[in-house]
Amino acid sequence: MHVSDRTFRRLVDEALALVPGEFRPYLAGVPVVIEDWASDALLDELDVPEDDTLYGLYSGRPLTEGAPQSGDLPPRITIYKLPLLEDCDDENDLREEIATTVIHEIAHHFGIDEDRLEGLGWG
Repeated sequence: MHVSDRTFRRLVDEALALVPGEFRPYLAGVPVVIEDWASDALLDELDVPEDDTLYGLYSGRPLTEGAPQSGDLPPRITIYKLPLLEDCDDENDLREEIATTVIHEIAHHFGIDEDRLEGLGWG
């Protein structure tokens, strides 16, 4: 599937708009960036199986771990465009998968780990 960069950004922005207003202040200063692919080095570091991929990544200190410490990288959410395009059949499917990915990564910012996300149906 193919969509323009502008359309993909719009779909990411639509997903961000799903975040309830009371949570938005906690996302101030957390950029949501779009990259084509996660690097092979990152996939290896995260132990992502060779036949799997990554749609998104939260990096930084979760809010539940307290204030940032000296040397911490600032929080950031990265959405990987090409794996999403590769795996989605149409724009509606893409919209849903982007929304799931964005909410999933925001949950990490709030300190929700993979096991809990899985239990909530966001895994």
